[in-house]
Amino acid sequence: MLSLSVRGAARHLVPDAVRRQLRRRMARVLRAAGVGEAEVCISLTDDAELRELNRRFAGEDHATDVLSFSQRGVCPSPPGEGELLGDIVISLEAAVRQAAAAGHPLSEELLHLAVHGLCHLLGYDHATPDEERVMFGHEARLRAEARRGGPVRAVPPP
Repeated sequence: MLSLSVRGAARHLVPDAVRRQLRRRMARVLRAAGVGEAEVCISLTDDAELRELNRRFAGEDHATDVLSFSQRGVCPSPPGEGELLGDIVISLEAAVRQAAAAGHPLSEELLHLAVHGLCHLLGYDHATPDEERVMFGHEARLRAEARRGGPVRAVPPP
């Protein structure tokens, strides 16, 4: 199950069509990654909330574009329900800035950040060059599958 919420000052920054597209694409990503029955919550919010979350949970006093909060193994799911993977929190203000700087639509930046957050929930990291190569390559394959039409193809882990 995938839930998507928009909070705070971010509400006026994201058109409904962009939200719907992100939800559809991330549902494809979850299936492609083999976690289609998993539960993930994506929250779109503002820089102020990301700064507070980053300060509180990572000890860094600055805004960031995306944070992931894994729930794997923390809250066991009832039998027959998908695994609770966790939460992905995206600063919509950062996404707007980054999309403009990269010259691509907001929908593409949101997909990029959401897939990045999901990969963290799945246990990937980019602390070393080797980890970065693996994680970013997997992200690219998942994003490509999200954009494709037709039946969802599995994107095996690297």
